[in-house]
Amino acid sequence: MSDLAIKVENLGKMYSIRHEQRDRYTALRDVITNKVKSFGKRFFGLQPPASNPQPSKEDFWALKDVSFDVNQGDRMGIIGRNGAGKTTLLKLLSRVTKPTTGKIAIKGRVASLLEVGTGFHPELTGKENIFLNGAILGMTKQEIKKKFDEIVDFAEIEKFLDTPVKRYSSGMYVRLAFAVAAHLEPEILLVDEVLAVGDAQFQKKCLGKMEKTGREGRTILFVSHNMSAIRSLCNRCVIIDRGRIQFNGGAEKAINEYSSGTLMELGHTWTRPEGQVTSAGMVFKEISISLQGKQPRLLLLCDMTLVCQEPSKGFFLAVDICDGTSSPIMQVLPESSPFIVGIPGIHRIQLEIELPPLIPGIYCTDFWIGSHYTNTQDYVKNVVTFEVTQSPTSDRSFPHSANHGFLVPFSRYKYIPPVPTGL
Repeated sequence: MSDLAIKVENLGKMYSIRHEQRDRYTALRDVITNKVKSFGKRFFGLQPPASNPQPSKEDFWALKDVSFDVNQGDRMGIIGRNGAGKTTLLKLLSRVTKPTTGKIAIKGRVASLLEVGTGFHPELTGKENIFLNGAILGMTKQEIKKKFDEIVDFAEIEKFLDTPVKRYSSGMYVRLAFAVAAHLEPEILLVDEVLAVGDAQFQKKCLGKMEKTGREGRTILFVSHNMSAIRSLCNRCVIIDRGRIQFNGGAEKAINEYSSGTLMELGHTWTRPEGQVTSAGMVFKEISISLQGKQPRLLLLCDMTLVCQEPSKGFFLAVDICDGTSSPIMQVLPESSPFIVGIPGIHRIQLEIELPPLIPGIYCTDFWIGSHYTNTQDYVKNVVTFEVTQSPTSDRSFPHSANHGFLVPFSRYKYIPPVPTGL
């Protein structure tokens, strides 16, 4: 294990879930009446006391047969749907909980940022918790003092250093917890989606710090639903689905696999679910899309059916075209002023979009309608997808990478050869 930071073999975690037998709905008066009747029957000897029904148990495997290696200096992303087992994995690696099966071997000092306030004592001040966390990590008081000012500057909580952390907001908790975990120089840093609690500026600051930590040769395991953050930070990724590893490899390929699997479930058509109530005057009822032509001149055809429920002012339409991580990369505005009349009834719009040259991949679309950009009547996101399979660059033999963008604009060049110098 000379170059390995983490080795996981056949790891599993099982929980026992209890299910009590209950009626679907019981009013308070029924509970009181049944209790009185039961007491009366037992008091007069009409029936023996009823035994309490035993709750049933179910074994649930949050993780099962998980095996992987992490080399020193790897920045590994862990992605998957909610409930897939990502946080459970980090808790096992952090030794917060014990595995049911399997082994974990870790080489180096581990710092974890799993959830807001983990490892903090609520009655201690921010300053005291910095020294407490450093001691837990095995650092001496002198080592912590050397990093103390950097931690306070990064967390931006200088005014509240002598305040008990139980009075901190969730954002202050996260800033201090991340600053402590990242600045006390652990060999291995485990970070959960907890960074989503912070504001956008702080998230950017944290990602920059983790990138610097990775360049210094430390190992990072990062759980996130933010594919852009995974793409910019990680060189490796695992996809976890229902407690098992579905993919283990390069970050870019993992993101494509995960995004493709999620988006392809949407399809090319969408219908508003029956019974979905909305008070908006104009709403989308059905949407379908299709592609025509070839790269680099593709046409996206959108067919929309809308329902106007009450007389209104006119409306206009916007369509966002997003990448595989649902991040918009361009917006289409057929008209910048209202062109759809607000007359009650069924409306239909057929829209033809000339797409710029796009790298191959799966794209999703968002549809918006409103009377003004500050007035939204309906906004449906990630409802239909389309797939670009051809490269916009002819004879290209190597794959495109989203690290360099999604659009491939046309260009012209003029080459001026050098004038011979006679040398």
